[in-house]
Amino acid sequence: MKRAANFLEKAMNVIFTFCGFIAIAFVVLVTVFLLVSGIPAIKEIGIFNFLFGRVWASTAQSPSYGILPFILTSVYGTVGAVLIGVPLGLLCAIFTAKMAPKGLGTVIRNAVDLLSGIPSVVYGLIGMILIVPFVREAFNLPDGANLFSAIIVLAVMILPTVISVSETAIRSVPREYEEASLALGATKTETVFKIIVPAAKSGILTGIVLGIGRSIGEAMAVMMVSGNVANMPSLFKSVRFLTTAVASEMSYSSGLQRQALFSVALVLFVFILIINLILNLVVKKDVK
Repeated sequence: MKRAANFLEKAMNVIFTFCGFIAIAFVVLVTVFLLVSGIPAIKEIGIFNFLFGRVWASTAQSPSYGILPFILTSVYGTVGAVLIGVPLGLLCAIFTAKMAPKGLGTVIRNAVDLLSGIPSVVYGLIGMILIVPFVREAFNLPDGANLFSAIIVLAVMILPTVISVSETAIRSVPREYEEASLALGATKTETVFKIIVPAAKSGILTGIVLGIGRSIGEAMAVMMVSGNVANMPSLFKSVRFLTTAVASEMSYSSGLQRQALFSVALVLFVFILIINLILNLVVKKDVK
């Protein structure tokens, strides 16, 4: 019996190790593929012209491949979505975990789970039907498909991630912290914001970074509400994100244009890596 248990233990260790190496292999494969596919276009176009060029005209007679509008649009869109979505998501997570009655908390949790399961194209469709006309009428614009509409849609889309991860982190804070704070005379609100939230900071930061990843990597929904035009970003102008640049042109691209789109994907990949590295540094600093 003991030999069988030992054999099962060793077999499971081998399986887990194999799965871990498979995950690493996929990351390496994606990295190598993007580097091999994206670097040739950057070399031909020139890294300065590619990253800081203001004009993207890939199908023109004299094509231009400047992706600065895409980079700035993705940055502005992500920052705007985070500024709106993170406070709402964090407050909702606090309310669900610590403030809401049990029945209401369950209803909110189920609603958040439902939001996380809605496909991106549905968010985009709702944005086209509701948000784009509202923005057009509210700000007296000729077209409501712009950066502002995209920010609103992205803010809604990151809410489930921020709420779920933040709520889990808040619930994982030992109960003794809250009881000790209340015993010392702190109010419920003071305890939540001065004791529980700082103690759950690492988990909350993880939720924020996952929300940023969702925002930066979204293509279909923002393509439907942003106008998908390669303009330098402005709040009420039609814009194009890094993701939508790849998605909108890849189907008919060829030659240097196709290589340039792989280079755009490489830049997007680097952004995600930088965000994850920053998260790891912040989390490690908190642990120390």
